[in-house]
Amino acid sequence: MNKEKLIFYVSAFIAAIFISIGIMLYLKKTNIFGLIPLDFIVIGTSAFLFGPGIYDMLHTRKIKKMEERFPDFLRDVAESSRFGMTLADSIVVASSGKYGALTDEIKRMASKISWGVPVKDALLSFNERVKTPLIDRITAIIIKSNEAGGNIADVLSMVARNARESQLAAKERNIEMFTYGFVLLTSFFVFLATIIILNNSFLPEMGKAGMAVEESFKKASVAGALPGGGIAYEYVPIITLLFVIATIIHGVGDGIMIGILSDGRVKSGFVWAFVLLASGYFILRLLGAV
Repeated sequence: MNKEKLIFYVSAFIAAIFISIGIMLYLKKTNIFGLIPLDFIVIGTSAFLFGPGIYDMLHTRKIKKMEERFPDFLRDVAESSRFGMTLADSIVVASSGKYGALTDEIKRMASKISWGVPVKDALLSFNERVKTPLIDRITAIIIKSNEAGGNIADVLSMVARNARESQLAAKERNIEMFTYGFVLLTSFFVFLATIIILNNSFLPEMGKAGMAVEESFKKASVAGALPGGGIAYEYVPIITLLFVIATIIHGVGDGIMIGILSDGRVKSGFVWAFVLLASGYFILRLLGAV
């Protein structure tokens, strides 16, 4: 079992425990440690989003840092190859450079080549350790080009240039998608503000008005005699709860959508979903809307 699956299962287990506690408290109509059943359900959902989300965010950031420096390494290898060196010698020479998060792995690959390991095996071992989509694709191209012979320097230069152009295009796309993500963030907090206003101003006044109307009917001994004259104020707490549940669904949905817009993956939105869910529910809880 790899680390990603382990974190997912542990987070799911913790979430199941808290959600189960919340459901049991709701069925028993009781609270514990000052926490209401919905608190446990939100904590459980947050735990499920936070663990895999943080791991995916850190892992993705690490991959991006590696892929950003890989074209620089390819360019240096290509320059060394132009002086008549073999691919193996060019990698060893280029390994003396600084390539950020890739530096240690490149030095490790160069050390294997210096010990007599074939360049193909060293590249495959390097690719297996790093294991990013871009490096995996480029490594396969380098191995095939080296086996086919010819001018490996031109191939490396072309691959490095294409990789850099792809990264620039991806950055431009992310900047454009950020606009849509910002719209989703704004819409969530506008929705949250609307819920707060309704819960703190409109619904309480509706409840008071309903009670006043019922009292007036009782005093006149005509309670229920006037069709449509009463206000069902007893449903105000239910409506308040539905608003809170809508906020939770809104936060999780908007967060996941931000992740999908950013790079097309659901997991990328887990951290955003956690932030929106936790912040939205905490604000409602703090203001007494829950």
